[in-house]
Amino acid sequence: MRSRTVALLLAAVLAFYLVTLGRRGVLLVADGRGVAVGLGLGLLVLPVLGAWAVARELAFGWSTQRLAVELELRGGLPPDDLPRCPSGRVDRAEAEVSPEDWAAWFRLSCAYDVAGDRRRARAAMRHAVALHGDRSTSEG
Repeated sequence: MRSRTVALLLAAVLAFYLVTLGRRGVLLVADGRGVAVGLGLGLLVLPVLGAWAVARELAFGWSTQRLAVELELRGGLPPDDLPRCPSGRVDRAEAEVSPEDWAAWFRLSCAYDVAGDRRRARAAMRHAVALHGDRSTSEG
């Protein structure tokens, strides 16, 4: 629960920064001079991109949390005992055996995270979220 509070606090601070940046952009556009208008338009684009990025990351976090709660209720949260290659890298065998099983991809993501491979962990978790979303829309 602590990490959720920190994430929301940081999102609020970023929102304040983006609003302040947007206000400066509006003032520069209102100035009317060519260079000021160009800079102002650039400053107006940054808050939009920032808001999009924050919204996307928060949605990813909420989706991940929802999957973790569902797996926990089923008693399926993974221990760190997935098979590893001789190099120490997590073996993707479970996910490859069940490529449409979101829980297998969730467990693979956790294993990548424990191994310190954040890029693959996030990619596997995004795939788990997508598979879970496909499953819930086909069931409903």
